[in-house]
Parts: sequence; C-alpha cells; structure tokens
Amino acid sequence: MTGNKSAPRGLLERWFQAALKAVDPAVCVPPALPEPPPGRTVVVGAGKAAARMAAAVERHWPGPLSGVVVTAYGHGEPCRTIGVREAGHPVPDAAGVAATREILAAVDTAGPDDLVLVLLSGGGSSLLVSPVPGVTLEDKQALHRALLRSGAAISEINTVRRCLSQVKGGGLARRAAPARVVTLVLSDVPGDDPSVVASGPTAVVSSAAEDAAAILQRYRIPLPDYPLKPLHGNDSEGYSASTPAVEHRIVATAWDALEAAACAAREDGVEPLILGDALEGEAREVGRALAGIALSCRRHGAPARTPCVLLSGGETTVTVRGRGHGGRNSELALAMGVALRGCEGIYVLAADTDGIDGDGPHAGAFMGPEIWRAGVAAGLDGTARLADNDSRGYFEAVDGLLVTGPTRTNVNDFRAVWVVSGC
Repeated sequence: MTGNKSAPRGLLERWFQAALKAVDPAVCVPPALPEPPPGRTVVVGAGKAAARMAAAVERHWPGPLSGVVVTAYGHGEPCRTIGVREAGHPVPDAAGVAATREILAAVDTAGPDDLVLVLLSGGGSSLLVSPVPGVTLEDKQALHRALLRSGAAISEINTVRRCLSQVKGGGLARRAAPARVVTLVLSDVPGDDPSVVASGPTAVVSSAAEDAAAILQRYRIPLPDYPLKPLHGNDSEGYSASTPAVEHRIVATAWDALEAAACAAREDGVEPLILGDALEGEAREVGRALAGIALSCRRHGAPARTPCVLLSGGETTVTVRGRGHGGRNSELALAMGVALRGCEGIYVLAADTDGIDGDGPHAGAFMGPEIWRAGVAAGLDGTARLADNDSRGYFEAVDGLLVTGPTRTNVNDFRAVWVVSGC
C-alpha cells in the first residue's frame, strides 16, 4: 500500500498490482514454452509485452536463440541474443516499418527443421507495419488516427488493418513457412481470439474489402483513394500460398488478472464479484452502468452484499468529440464520478494494465467522494470535462491519476469498484 495515500486508494492499488503480477510474462511465459526443435529457434514478436516475453524466453530456453521483437517506445527490456526494437504506438511509424523488415528477414532464414517462436501481445497491430503495395505509411497513419478517434471496436479496427497489411491476418505465418510456428499470446482482447490479438499475424484470417468499407462508412470515415485489398499468400514475393500449420498458446488473459485481484481482495476481507472480462462499449456509458450496479449493491445488497469489490475487464472505446486529453479508463472513472456525485462509500480504480491510458503518461484514474469534493472545491465541472473528453485534465487537478509507467504486460482494461458503505 502506498504510504501517502488513503486506505481506499491504497487497497485498490494493491489489488491492481496483484492483477499485474499474475499476468507478468516472467511468470506466465515459461510454462507455455514448446519443446526445442531439431534445428534452430528463431524468436520474433510484437506488442507492449514483447520485450519482457523475449527476456522470459531467454532465461528459460535450453539452447541458442536468435531473432528480433518490436515493442512500444519505453516498453523495452534488455535481452542477450534477441534484438529488441521500439516503435510508435498507437499510430505506426517508420521505426515500426524498419523493425517489421527485420522480423521478416529473421523468419526468412527458418527451414523445415526450425522453430519460429512468435511472441504476441496487445499493441502489436500498430508495431508490425508492412503495408500492401499501393499503400504508404502516411496512408496507414491517417487511417489509424481516424479509427482511434471514431469509437470503433477493436475487432472492427482490426478488420480494416488486415486489408492494408502484408503481415496481419496470417501474413507472418505464411512468410515463416515451411518452419514450424508456435505463437505465445498474451491476450488483450475480449474473447481471447488469437486472430484478433495484434490483428492475428499468425492466424490466417482474411478480411473482406466490403467489410472494411462498411466499417469506415459506419463511423463516417471517408473511404480512402487506395484499394482495401487483403493480401493472400501468392500476392507478394516471399509468402507461401499454402495455409501454414500454427499452434497458438494463450499464456495470460484478463480473466487471470481479475482472479488474482479477487484473491487479493478476499485476503483483505472484501468479497469480490467478477462482472466479466469482456465488457465493451463507450467508456462513459460503461462507467454509468457500473455506478448503477455499485448503488444497487449498497441499497439492496444485490448483485453483491457490501463490503464488496466489483471487478471487470475488457476494452471500452471513446468517441472523441472534444478537445481535451485522456484515455478510456480515466474517461470511465470520470463518468462514474459524474453519476455518483460524491456518494460516500464507493471508490473506483480504472486503469490499463499496460500502464498507458490513451495519450498518457497515466495508467488510469481513481475516483471517490474525496476526489469528487476536491474537484468541486477547485471549481471543476465534471460534466463539462467529460463532454470535452478532458478526463486527464480533471484528474491531474485533483491528484487522481494513477501513474505506473510501462508495466511490460497487457491484458487490457482493469476496473475495481469498492463499495464500502451507503450514501
């Protein structure tokens, strides 16, 4: 517990740290490692946890390794033989293009007796960058920015991404053929589908151009001048036309994190209720719904008797209409504050398990009666700040931000709503 924080804030943070520990690649990667191959082992990967996953592989692999992984700026970790590159997230950049070239060159060296061990985690979609012919990096950047501000769900965004990439939707696995491919997945997506994490570079899934176009139209994003054309195996030199055999192993999920937080809460004498690991929707709407559930717990003892903590994960979205700064978790926390209006006995932590919420550098935010009163005393209009998407500005002014720095793991959102007493 942080010494200079109140007991509610300290306990919420303790439960969050318990969740992070359970999905630390140093803990969850080693048990999932495959048997070494007759030949060489080439390690490649992408995502915010990729460097820490690579370091875990190095510590536990019985033979020589080579390869390269790419992670977001600030999320690197030293490795001895596996190269670690850093690149742009959530918008791809030239460093991601260069790192992806290195990854493709590494798998090109693998033969039928070799193993390509792929390490994937959330964030990999932006970090693995290899546009299809006719699409430039600038094209991808512009479309990424528009999608991120639109409120589109991650599955919809990935449908569009796969239509612009030579590596997503199984492209990396095709490039690795005829080597055996084993992919370790640290899942940050609702449902834990390997074809969705990092847009599925080793899961052979095609996105139809018509589906991508429909998504852009749904969110009022202008259709691009270039064609939305999925890449197939025989469309580009170096890619196998056959469907490669890939084994996917899920090493950690949001549910693992929530169960660990629940165990820590029980140790502290608070009964946990896990509402689910796949809650999606607009962050402010999910926040209002969670506020309503918390009030029901206190007033009616349902769906849980107090004292209790309501735990949930998943990935909310934000449709950006204002000019402020923040992220989906701080926006959710502010929406709860607006709904609760300083209600005594209800405390909230909403944070991203990768340590970066939106445009950071915060992981998320705390909300409770003391923070709401501090906002009122400072003359902050929570409703207006929410309308302007300025949750970061609100919580900065009341010392409500949670700042962890990069955690080097990623199972997406974590929310804990502690219901202590009545209003």
